[in-house]
This record gives sequence, structure tokens and C-alpha cells, in this order.
Amino acid sequence: MEGISSEAIKNKTYSENNMSIKQKVSDIKKGKMTAMENVMQFSKKIDKVNKDLNVYLSLNEYALKQAEEIDKKIKKGEKVGKLAGICFAVKSNICVENMNATCASKVLESFTAPYNASVINDLIDEDAIVLGMVNMDEFACGASGETSAFGPTKNPVDKSLIPGGSSSGSAAAVAAGLCDFALGSDTGGSIRNPASHCGIVGLKPSYGSVSRYGLIDMAMSFDCIGPLASSADDAKFVFDIIRGQDNLDSTTVDFPKMKEKKNLTVGLVNVRNFCDEKIASIIEKKTNEVAKKNGWKVKKIDLPLDIALETYYLIVYVEFFSATRKFDGRRFGLKIDEHGGVEVIRRILGGMEISQAEYSGRYYHSALKARNFIRDEFDKLFGDVDVIVLPTVPRTAHKIAEKISVEEMYGYDVLTVLANIAGIPAISIPCGEISGKKVGLQVMAARGADDLVLDVAGKME
Repeated sequence: MEGISSEAIKNKTYSENNMSIKQKVSDIKKGKMTAMENVMQFSKKIDKVNKDLNVYLSLNEYALKQAEEIDKKIKKGEKVGKLAGICFAVKSNICVENMNATCASKVLESFTAPYNASVINDLIDEDAIVLGMVNMDEFACGASGETSAFGPTKNPVDKSLIPGGSSSGSAAAVAAGLCDFALGSDTGGSIRNPASHCGIVGLKPSYGSVSRYGLIDMAMSFDCIGPLASSADDAKFVFDIIRGQDNLDSTTVDFPKMKEKKNLTVGLVNVRNFCDEKIASIIEKKTNEVAKKNGWKVKKIDLPLDIALETYYLIVYVEFFSATRKFDGRRFGLKIDEHGGVEVIRRILGGMEISQAEYSGRYYHSALKARNFIRDEFDKLFGDVDVIVLPTVPRTAHKIAEKISVEEMYGYDVLTVLANIAGIPAISIPCGEISGKKVGLQVMAARGADDLVLDVAGKME
């Protein structure tokens, strides 16, 4: 197979991976292609472009052996899983046994995961193959993909641009055709943000619908593991495998699957004071077009966006500070307080300051009250509308190494953090572009209504 040229990457004309996961599994089971061929195709692509894009940090040396075993079972007529021969990439804060879970940090550069995260077991049980561990913002602290200790990931659509973060490598791997799908984690938009910038689909499930066991947490009350894929249908296919109650994670819930709902009321969010005017116009136009086609009602609504970032970061700082105390240089790698990057240290110091006795009541408890207020507001809204639609990111991607303020960087998440605060499902799908830069449309629904989000996203694509 020929390598991918830089021009092809920029114009996105290179991908042979344009068939759905369902179709590829069907072809592998029928012998039209083999699992070995699938692994080899991706391996050759990775070998050609990874040095340039900086997506994969390490590769699974057992991938070909696993593919060979799957092919043997198929030849013998034995039963194989729903993802037989499908290859996926894993964000480097999700544990895969015998692979480095570095969190893209020098702190954990030599840490080898001793076990599989529950989601990894779920996928391997269905004969999916881990291709490797991908780049990310260090310890998931970032919204651009630039804070990795191993260098920034580049956006396959335009290599001069950020891919978004913190699941930068996961989104770039899918967009560049370097896997069939990828896993990421979303604390305040870390799946949806890079999905938007890279022009792919990214699902943040309802909090508790997917096990977090084996995820190196950033903020445990917000973190969710979810799929990044080429389509809403592919995202749903993967989500249906990793969803459900897990005895190893007490926060997990078996939410009932929902039947398709036809007469929907769509809440279109007023984002004019929080978002680029051109992006808001694209989302509004697309929403009205799809609503008209499907006979949906569109209702203009407001969200508490004015307190979104303040509420989110106050809680995240405290939870991240608590989560990092185990990285003391004795049990796991190096001491994070001495070897973490700039953004990691900023959040540790912020969390430490907020956690102090004289401040905890004034700021942290106020943020918890605000979180309850936001959840109540969503409960009220979902009494009037079935789904909520808004842009994923308020601005288009900036150039790698471009100087922007901390406030501007944090502002990338203003439209995504509310879903994490409320624990509701949200998905980003491609919705056009501005000057060659991708724009994402975001769909939210009530907690547990992940199927509704995926259904609406499919119709919006």
C-alpha cells in the first residue's frame, strides 16, 4: 500500500477507511479481507505519517498475533466477536495491560499498565484489536493537544492547526485514517472538542453509562470514556459494546435503551455572546434544515453559560489536585509536583489553594451549589425540549504554538462543560467549515438518553 502524502492529508483524500465498522466486520467474517490485512494496512499508514502527525506514542507488538488468531477462528468456522478484526487506538490515560499508560507525561513515561480497563476488556472480548496508545494533553490538562510532554499532535485536516484536546491523538488517529475508531476521555469537552476540530464524531456518554475503571482520572465526578469515530453509526456500534453496569465501578448504571422518538422538540441554544457569529449561523441553519425535513419543532432556549467555566474549573482544580497526590514519586513514576508540565502545575496549585480551609467554603462549596443549579436548569429544560443543539466549540482552531491567553484556551470549553457538570450525554458531529477549518455541531439530551442523542446525530450528519 502506498504511503499518504502530505497534500492528501491536508485535503483528506487519502482514506481507504471509508466503510462502516459493520461493513468491515462483515467483510472480515466473509473472508473478503482478513484481520491481518486490516492491521497491516493501518501499520503501513502509521509508519508513513506518524512521525509527521505525532499521533501514536507506542504500538501494540501483539496486534498481528491477535489478528492471526482471529483469522484462524474464522477459517475454522468458529464464532468471533462483533468487532472481529477491527483496530482501535487508545488515549494514553486508559490502561491497556503491558502497554505504557503515560498520560503523555514524563511523570509516567515508564509506567506499564498491569491490567486492562473495563472498556478494553469489553472490546477485546468482541475481538477488537488495540493498535496502540495515542498522544494527548498531559494528564488530560488542555484543550489544544499542545501540552503533551512528547510534543503536540497535528491536525490531519491542516497540519498547521491544533487538533483540539485533550483527546488529541484519538481524534487525529480517526481523522487521518490510522484506526477504525478510537477511545478518548471527556472531562469538560475532551472528546467533543478535538472531534469538532478534526471533522469527525465524538461521543461523551451519560455519566455512569460507561465504566471508568482503568481510567487515570483527571476529575472523577466529570470524567467519561467514549468513542471517536467516522460516523454516528460507528460511534453507536462501539458505545453499545462498552456501555452498561460494571461491578468494578460503583458509579455505573444500566440505563434502558430508548425507542426512536419522531415528533421531537429541539432546543436551539442562544450562543451569540459566547461564540463566533459565523459558527452560530452555521449551526442554526443546519438545525432548522434538519428540523424541517424531519417535522421537528425548534425552540430558542438559553443555558447558564455565564457560570459554566467558573463552576467547572473550581471543581476540576480541586479534584485534579486530589487525584495527583498518588503521583508522589514512590509508587508511580516521578513526582508530579516536580516533573509535571506548566498546565499540570497550574491546576495542582489552583486546586491546592482552593482546598485550603479558609477558601474551601467560599469557592468550592459555592461551585457545588452552582453545579446543582445547573443540573436543575437542565431538568427544567428537558421538560420542554427533547434535545438541545448548539456549537461544539465557540471558535475555530488556532495555529500550533500560536500565543493565546489562558482565558482564551479555557474558553474553548465554554459550550461543552455544561454536559459534564450535569452528567448528560453529548455528541459532536461535523457541520461544515470556515476558511478550511472544521466546525462541529453538538447535541445533548437528558441523562440516560444516549440513544436519542445518537439517533438525532445520525439524522444531523
